[in-house]
Amino acid sequence: MFNKKKKNNEKELIIEDITDTAEDLEESGDEEKDPEESESSEEVIKAPAPGEVIIDMKGIVKRYFIGMPNELEVLHGVDIQVRKGEFVAIVGQSGSGKSTLMNVIGALDRPTLGSYNLDGVDMFKAKDEDLSAIRCKKIGFVFQTYNLVARTSALKNVELPMLYSNTRRSVRNKRAKELLKMVEMEDRMKHTPDELSGGQKQRVAIARAMANDPAIILADEPTGALDSATGRLIMDIFHRLNSEQGKTIVLITHSPELAEETQRILTLKDGLIVGERKGRGKAV
Repeated sequence: MFNKKKKNNEKELIIEDITDTAEDLEESGDEEKDPEESESSEEVIKAPAPGEVIIDMKGIVKRYFIGMPNELEVLHGVDIQVRKGEFVAIVGQSGSGKSTLMNVIGALDRPTLGSYNLDGVDMFKAKDEDLSAIRCKKIGFVFQTYNLVARTSALKNVELPMLYSNTRRSVRNKRAKELLKMVEMEDRMKHTPDELSGGQKQRVAIARAMANDPAIILADEPTGALDSATGRLIMDIFHRLNSEQGKTIVLITHSPELAEETQRILTLKDGLIVGERKGRGKAV
């Protein structure tokens, strides 16, 4: 039976444990021993070959409140394939099922029916710890509301995913600084989220999404809370990540203009993919 509380907190799965970890780090002075290699996630995190299908969804159905009078089916049999290195947009109006689909793609929620293979992993059979490893190392999340940890500097926010992947302190600190420089936020790395503008927060969020060098960037309305000029800056960063680093990017948006900048556009309506076409693959 679907847990209603879980549905309300799906996106917080990424950050609620991180908040506690950040507070623990501050109390402990961030001292730690060199970690040992993780044995449980090695098979899950195998890198795909260029051009290989990395997201393969067939007949995906998602229902909530199963077996109850208010049972609700949001996705009615979605088929999606995304290859490594693609920049794909999923576009649809409010209520089309975009957020639910994003949660399923991002291993935040399990589908009810269908088949979903993410980089060789059967998501129906994957254990909870495997899903955690995928969310930590395979997928970088960028949300409209940033989801940065309050009272924690931009630098520490970017470091946190690497802490979960057992990256040594010196290595994660160096990489976090490099990523903040990549998004032109090196001069604000010691600032907390309440000292940053919306665009600055989103740039930190993108740097955090890149922390563990994920194969996939999953961006949910990343420019929705930003003005047009700042949104342009964020989209330019995504284009660089795709063209220069070969990152697979799935952009969830209601904006046809942003969708046109991607290589392929999937239209979601009433829980079904009703259209697919090529985009420009670049900004105007």
